[in-house]
Amino acid sequence: MTDTDTGRSVPRRLRDRVGVVGLVYLGLCAVLLVWALVVTAMDSSDESMAGVIPVLASAPASLVFLVLPDNNAMFITAIALGAAANAAIIGWCTRALRRGGRTDR
Repeated sequence: MTDTDTGRSVPRRLRDRVGVVGLVYLGLCAVLLVWALVVTAMDSSDESMAGVIPVLASAPASLVFLVLPDNNAMFITAIALGAAANAAIIGWCTRALRRGGRTDR
């Protein structure tokens, strides 16, 4: 943690790290995850494929974490870690594109 981060709130620091586009992506993944959990809970036949949508939205990192033991907590963890990794990459790409040809950091 640097001196500039001490006075900032957590949402502000998160926005500085992943950018606005990364935050929108994280929000979309959260909405898809909640939707999949609700649809799966409401489905009485236990044949819901709704869980595929958030996995694909947070792929490829979420696919790595799907090898964890099979339960709801590990499914949520896989989606959360995959979305966080992708948001970090999106933030890095956004900063690189915004910087353009400049080499300063």
